[in-house]
Amino acid sequence: MDPVPDSRRPRKALKIAGQRKRSISRQSLHGQVADRLRDMVVHGELVPGEKVPVAALSQTLGVSLTPLREALKVLAEEGLVELAPNRGARVIPYTAEEAEALFEVIAGLESLAAELAANRMSNEDLANLEAAHKQMRSYFEEKERDQYFDINSHIHETIVRYSSNDILINTHSKLMVRANRGRYIAIVDPERWSEAMAEHEAVMEAFRARDAEHAGRIWRVHLLRSGQAVQNALQRQSAGEIDADFKSLADSAV
Repeated sequence: MDPVPDSRRPRKALKIAGQRKRSISRQSLHGQVADRLRDMVVHGELVPGEKVPVAALSQTLGVSLTPLREALKVLAEEGLVELAPNRGARVIPYTAEEAEALFEVIAGLESLAAELAANRMSNEDLANLEAAHKQMRSYFEEKERDQYFDINSHIHETIVRYSSNDILINTHSKLMVRANRGRYIAIVDPERWSEAMAEHEAVMEAFRARDAEHAGRIWRVHLLRSGQAVQNALQRQSAGEIDADFKSLADSAV
């Protein structure tokens, strides 16, 4: 009897398909865990320099150790945590020197993105950006720091996306994984926060006018000033002053 052709072996094909499906499911789970851990690093819930409490996180997040360990590998590749054999994971400290180097590059990328976006975004794109900007201004006025930070990050990412340059978008995304750790603590400075809000207002005016050169110039200054604010915040944090700043900001919002 002739051997059965491959095309007539449904059991083997179904088995392979099932394996692929399970693999995608595992990837989805540890990807979600990585997103949560990344957010915890940015917001300081996982403290720089300290060991990641894997067992406690497993209970808190309601996941087993396997996807948690896979997620930590993702963060290690991004430069957020350090993995050491038999010693677990440790959150890598973020220094003022690193912030300075990162924001020099980010300022160049985002200013170029703003120039490109001013010419390339559609009227619908501009309307979406206007809505996000309006919401951010509301959070600023209400001193809602967490919500402000999230939508501010969204606006920056949206401007980069509206550049329609995939290389720029991908490069920026990789850098911001590291840079966001400092951006969050930088907004404790009320003076810089107000200044940054004014710069966002200015870039929106440039977008409305489709003035690419002006948009790029504003955005470069904005990012360089943000980088300096991050450096200042990190220096104050290392000196133990940042906790008092956070308390002051929280009190002023009551």
